[in-house]
Amino acid sequence: MRDVYQEQLDELAGALACMCTQVADAMRKATRALLEVDLQLAEEVISEDVRVDEIRASAEEKAFALLALQAPVATDLRIVVSAIHGAGDIERMGDLALHVAQAARRRHPHPVLPAEVAPYFAEMGKVGVELALKAGNVIRTRDLARAAELEKDDDAMDDLHRHMFTVLMDRNWSHGVGPAVDITLLARFYERYADHAVAVARRIVYVVTGQMPGPLTV
Repeated sequence: MRDVYQEQLDELAGALACMCTQVADAMRKATRALLEVDLQLAEEVISEDVRVDEIRASAEEKAFALLALQAPVATDLRIVVSAIHGAGDIERMGDLALHVAQAARRRHPHPVLPAEVAPYFAEMGKVGVELALKAGNVIRTRDLARAAELEKDDDAMDDLHRHMFTVLMDRNWSHGVGPAVDITLLARFYERYADHAVAVARRIVYVVTGQMPGPLTV
């Protein structure tokens, strides 16, 4: 029975790691759709978002079943509770990638981004994808050092997010209010995506140590 129980806990972690892979792929495609004005890629992200929702629903069902049938305690209880919260964070990451894709679709066939800001969004997309993949790795390995790396990566995303305001406030900005609003919202989507990845890593630290951390340091 104990072996079956452990397998169920491992399956729960595997489902969350799979979600991380899914949302990383979604953000990769959404960023390409944004930068390359690619309607097909945007549509793929939008249509595939339901898969993340389905995995979350399945993971939560498994977690609640474990709570009801196994009455987990100590580390096992932290795993199950963290899985419920983590599934919500990862689903939100998928929703944020969806918002990026929807912006690309909404403005098609016109580009959303002026040429001078496109490189910053390319970098935000890269950082976001790496954060999601690292979060999945942390779920699988419970590696606290890797969890701490997400905090540093999030700092890079925050720097890019702040820089967007510098660009938009520049007196030489010549693209008007509409593009400025789009850029502000998009930058916020990427910044929040990164924050949710860090939240997932913090929950793994809680699983391992029994304490919810502030800034992740090892």
